Amino acid sequence: MQNSQKDFRKKLLGRQGEALTCKYLKRHGYKILMRNFVTPFGEADIVAKSRDGYICFVEVKTRTGDEYGLPSEAVTREKQRRYRMIANYYIAREDREVPIRFDIASVCDGELDYFENAYI
Repeated sequence: MQNSQKDFRKKLLGRQGEALTCKYLKRHGYKILMRNFVTPFGEADIVAKSRDGYICFVEVKTRTGDEYGLPSEAVTREKQRRYRMIANYYIAREDREVPIRFDIASVCDGELDYFENAYI
């Protein structure tokens, strides 16, 4: 039972971070295309279109503190690799070339740091 309560709290915290990130993106002129975009390669937290036409694949990392490091530091090379596969899947579905970018939203104690073009 304790694990399910912990899992629930983590999911709730993650959803709060995603909601905060969506508000930030909208305020900065992005259009949210999808949330929790599920593919055979994994899930992208947010897919958004920037004002300059980029399709942005946004990984949101949310923590209540930094005792284990900053949330953005948890985006490993493996996670980056999966996001590239997710982006390729998205592009194949669109059946057209679109400029893409990989961003990271780092939410710690309710404060958001947003990193555009965080990796390639």
